[in-house]
Amino acid sequence: MESTVKLHSLRVVEIKSYVFAALFIGGNIVLPQICHLLPFGGQMLLPIYFFTLIAAYKYGFFTGLLTAVVSPIINHALFGMPAAEMLPIILIKSALLATAAAYMAQRTKQIKWQNLLLVILFYQGVGMMAEFALTGSFVAALQDIRLGFAGMLLQLIGGFYCLKAIAKW
Repeated sequence: MESTVKLHSLRVVEIKSYVFAALFIGGNIVLPQICHLLPFGGQMLLPIYFFTLIAAYKYGFFTGLLTAVVSPIINHALFGMPAAEMLPIILIKSALLATAAAYMAQRTKQIKWQNLLLVILFYQGVGMMAEFALTGSFVAALQDIRLGFAGMLLQLIGGFYCLKAIAKW
């Protein structure tokens, strides 16, 4: 099950980059608030990454990176989530996700399950190593794998269908 994606590699000078980033940042603010209504909802569903994946895959590196960096900072400033001690690792993982998603989309120009899976495995794998380097805790580094498996499935399945839905835009 695959589909061709109409890529928009938006640049820094294009106003559309900021408009789309603002929409995805809004999604990355609202979705975590909904998920945090569940006990451990944020840790299990990893909602802060969802719209970053969509933004970077569909609209390119700049829009994805802007979404990746601004979303956690605004969420922290408004709601105190993610917690200050988690902010650096979430920013690292978000930037890795934006980079991997934009690269995969640019390289393949297709929406495929396996492409999204590789993106998720890359940002989580490298992010896990970064978290271990920052915290010195292997348990903390494995938290997204241990608790966030449902969130990774949400990114894979929800991301696939969301990207498929907007493929022709």
